[in-house]
Amino acid sequence: MMERREFITLLGGAAAAAWPLAARAQQGERVRRIGVLSGPAADDQDNKVRLAAFQQRLQQLGWTSRHNVLIDYRFAAADPELYRKYAAELVALTPDVVVAPGRALEFLLQATRTVPIVFAFTADPVGAGLVESLSRPGGNATGFLMFEYDLCAKWLELLKEIAPGMRRAAVLRDPTAISGIGQFAVLQSVARSVGVEVSPLNVRDPGDIEPAVTAFARSSHGGLIVTASPLANVQRSLIVELAARHRLPAVYFERLYVAAGGLISYGPDFADQYRQAAGYVDRIFKGEKPADLPVQAPTKYELVINLKTAKALGLEVPPTLLARADEVIE
Repeated sequence: MMERREFITLLGGAAAAAWPLAARAQQGERVRRIGVLSGPAADDQDNKVRLAAFQQRLQQLGWTSRHNVLIDYRFAAADPELYRKYAAELVALTPDVVVAPGRALEFLLQATRTVPIVFAFTADPVGAGLVESLSRPGGNATGFLMFEYDLCAKWLELLKEIAPGMRRAAVLRDPTAISGIGQFAVLQSVARSVGVEVSPLNVRDPGDIEPAVTAFARSSHGGLIVTASPLANVQRSLIVELAARHRLPAVYFERLYVAAGGLISYGPDFADQYRQAAGYVDRIFKGEKPADLPVQAPTKYELVINLKTAKALGLEVPPTLLARADEVIE
């Protein structure tokens, strides 16, 4: 975990000396400062890809780590105490803007109501009371939704399409989060029309996951829907392994689960969300206020299918579903 300021370059995330920045500042060129409070652990390889996309887009917009911007990273590993600690640390560094992917937003708003915040893949900032509205967020935070709740219905439809024998679906969710409640509500509202009974698997910490999935899997004709939450993201290897062990067809909210052996996913391109966030950082640097920048929904979604997993589960993927896939893992 990252305890001290790191100056991270685009290519490798390696630390570099900050003296060139100081020299340029003395010559009259202002060096901007960005804080990033990231949810995964520092060694999460997929998160590194997303952060690289963020830095690459910043560079395209004229903000480069070796020239006119300094980026301070903290990695919370989905731990609320670390989120709280690192939010305070980043605010104390007096950044020009802080980037808050996922759950980081709530902790940063506890730490500051003045420093501009740009969030990415946040599930329901209005429902959680973090912004006033999508069109005019007010306050010091704006950014990009993880998805609109209507998307959740698609998960159940896709799972039924790829596993037509499914009669029951367990919805793995965090019941303490507004987004966990909202995602389950949408799934429940469409379950009857799809011909599937849905029930929640309420998980608040890693130790809840295995007993909940194991108990559900004792009955037949079941499937698993993994909703978006920081806990599910950190525990994705365990969740995918449990689905395979109990032969549960499962749908996930992002492709990383399918790359790790999960069956099917449908959700936003998170790297693209980071690129979008870089665009808002640029606009704030140029004088715009978070209160006036609308919260936007994703513009890019991806459907990913793992054929090897389908075969292991004895499922034949319909050709029409394969034709719609953005990525097929074989």
